[in-house]
Order: sequence, then structure tokens, then C-alpha cells
Amino acid sequence: MEDGTLIEALAAIVGPEQVLTADGDTAPYLGDWRGRYRGAALCVVRPGSTAEVAAVVRACGAAGAPIVPQGGNTSHCGASIPDLTGRAVLVSLSRMNAIRAVDAANNTITVEAGCVLQNVQEAAEAAGRLFPLSLAAEGSCQIGGNLATNAGGVQVLRYGNARELTLGLEVVLPDGEVWDGLRGLRKDNTGYDLKQLFIGSEGTLGIITAAVLKLFPLPRATATAWLAIDSAHTAVRLLSELQAAFGTALTACELVSDVSLGLVLKNIRGARAPLADSPWHLLVELSGPGEDAALRESLERFLESALEAGEIADAVVAQSSEQAGQLWTLRESVSEAQKIEGVSIKHDISVPVSRIGEFLDRAGAALQAAYPGIRIVAFGHVGDGNLHYNQSKPEAGENAAFIAAQPQVNRIVHDIVHDLGGSISAEHGIGQLKREEILRYKSRVEMDMMRAVKQALDPRGMMNPGKVL
Repeated sequence: MEDGTLIEALAAIVGPEQVLTADGDTAPYLGDWRGRYRGAALCVVRPGSTAEVAAVVRACGAAGAPIVPQGGNTSHCGASIPDLTGRAVLVSLSRMNAIRAVDAANNTITVEAGCVLQNVQEAAEAAGRLFPLSLAAEGSCQIGGNLATNAGGVQVLRYGNARELTLGLEVVLPDGEVWDGLRGLRKDNTGYDLKQLFIGSEGTLGIITAAVLKLFPLPRATATAWLAIDSAHTAVRLLSELQAAFGTALTACELVSDVSLGLVLKNIRGARAPLADSPWHLLVELSGPGEDAALRESLERFLESALEAGEIADAVVAQSSEQAGQLWTLRESVSEAQKIEGVSIKHDISVPVSRIGEFLDRAGAALQAAYPGIRIVAFGHVGDGNLHYNQSKPEAGENAAFIAAQPQVNRIVHDIVHDLGGSISAEHGIGQLKREEILRYKSRVEMDMMRAVKQALDPRGMMNPGKVL
């Protein structure tokens, strides 16, 4: 089938206005958020239903055209950007944004893949429930992309990542068949758990079109505090003490370096330091039943003891939701603040929680020895061992040249991560960025198993080619 014929076929399926071919129309879909990747596509197709997605996939299959699914296009690894050949059809799920059902008694919500994460949170809240997946891009990222990359965010400590928040999926397979697995069951022991194949697969095995997600009781009370501490080792020790004191009420525990906070204070309008300078900072949040004041008092008593013991240098407890929001803005603005200063080498790693301090010590020393004066921006989810560990030059104009050192910097960081029993991708996925890197750190058996799954579901290699594998 010729390109023109395929475009006509796609227009017949979704309507001509939903097939974009002009450069000005397709441009927003063909570049990534970080500005690292730029691709080309035969067209951008915006189906409005699962049936239309299935028909689009069948048409592309008949024409031999690769398919690149895309949600909110907030990927850090180039997972939703096509290559430069211009052969691929980019399938945007943004029009499929319906909340299909809320079952408060079952604590589930059924949503389409194009739903913006924040809208899902708000729909859950309107029903008196909480959907706890929360990350900096929640105002633009979409559920399909969150599931395709197994997103984590700031509340994994208490609620788990996207994989653990999903009960059922609806997926269009590479041959255009639709698998309806939209079941809101906590227990279903009838064979392989097929949904797990697609969560984290980055669109390489099929297109997620809808999902049944877990909901939780909406917390009535929250308490948020910003702590000044001397090291990541102290952060890990405090995490253990917080868990012992508050159990599952500990919702988030976020580590922020002084360099990271400094970038936010410099580049984000209105940002103010909550405490005096400190080598490291910890953002802690509790949530649960009861009243805000009572939960704050419990947290304040804990912090008073920690101050007396010399475990923390200082602390501030938010006295209102507005103050809590200001503290969270400092944490969530780190990536944006660093982006303002130019491109950087980013790492999304995880290690056992107990080894976070060791990783930071070893990696920091090795990088400073290899690249004197390098700026290391370290922050992330100490509660689940996931750190965002980024490198750049202090002068923004030097960063474009510094990017050439990425393979060497990656080797230093990832070798240490691997030695500590960690992962080179905790929540951002593999995409194009790390598809060669995983060959160094995954065993032959693991790679063979992954390739076997890909071959079984997508033998022609049409789904998001060049990603993950």
C-alpha cells in the first residue's frame, strides 16, 4: 500500500481532521520534552475509540507501516518519538480521555488511556477516593503512558508504582485484535497475569487503550515537613525511624540535595528556601484519617526528638495546605529548574534503600575524579531507593559539549548501580536512551526471554520499533 493510500485509509477510519500531515500540525508530537530527540512520521493519527485504534493498527499492518503509540509525550527516554525515516504512523491517544466508570464500593476507576493523570485524580476525589499515582508531569502526562512506562512518582513508598495500581487492561494487539481484560478483581488466579506484559513495555507489545485502576480511601489529614540533614545516610536512618513511628501513614519521603534546591531557588520564580543552607534536605509527608492538627502534632513530636538527638539540623512543618504545596513545589521543580540551564545527562536509577548513601558517595567521588567541577543534581524517592541523578556543567553554555561524554558518564554511574544490585531504570523506562545500555546489565537469559515475548506478540516488529529492544 502506498503512503497516500494508507493516509486515505486512516482518514476513512478516524475522519480526515484527525489525520495530521502538515509539518506545523505534527511538530508538537515529534519532539520530546527534554529536547534530546526529534523524529519524523508519515502522519499523526488521533483515534477516538478502541475500535478506531484497532482499525488503525490493522490498516498499518496491511501497509507494513510501523506504529508509535504516544500519550502526553512526557517521556525522558525518547520512548514516544519515532525514528527519522518518516515511515511510522504516530498514534496519539489524547482523544480517548473518558472516565468510563467509578466503582466506589469496589475502590476502582476505569479510564481510557488518553486521560490526563490529574483528571483521573480529580475524578477519584469527586467520588471520595484517592488515586495515588502522583508525579511532576501529572498535569500533562496520560494514563496510557504512565502504564506503558510503569510510572512511579512520590507515593510509591505507600501505594506502589503503576504496576501495583492496575487491576485490568484493554489492549489493542499488533494484529489489530482487542484484548478485553478490564476486570476489577484483586484475586484472579486463572493463568498468566497478561496485563503485566504490557505495563512497562513502552508500547512495544500493543497499545493500551483503557485500564481499571485501584482507588483508596481519601485521606482526611496530612502533615508535611521539610528537614535539613547532613547526609543521605542520615536520610535512610530517618526513613526507618519514620516507618517505625508512623507505619503506612508515611506517604512520601523525598531526598533533595543542596545543589538541586539551589537550582530551583535560582530559576523558579517565587521559590524560597524553607530553611538555612544544608547539604541535604528531606521532604516528609504523612496522611491518614483524623485531623490535620493531630497529625501535625505527632510529626512535630517526632522531629523534636530527632533535633534533640542531633539527627536533623532543623525542620519546618507546614501549617496549611498552601504551605505544604509550596514545599512540594520546591521538590517537583528540580527537573524544570535544571532544564532552564541547558541539557544534562540524566540517570533514573534504583538501589536497595540501605545502599543509597553508599551509591551517592561512590558515584560522586568517581565522577568528580573523572570530570573535575562537574555539577551533580541528585534528588528523588529515598523511600523506594529511586534517585534521579543528573550531571551537567556549572556554566549552561558548556552543557552541549558535555553531552558528548554521556557514554563515559553512564558507564561510571551504571557500573556502580549494578555493583550495588540496582537498576539503571527505575521509573522512566528504556526508550531509545538505554536500549544499548541494558545489554551490559541484563543477562543473556533475561534478554532472550524479552525477545521471545516480543516475537510472540509482534513477530513483524511493527510496534514502536527501536525502543527497549
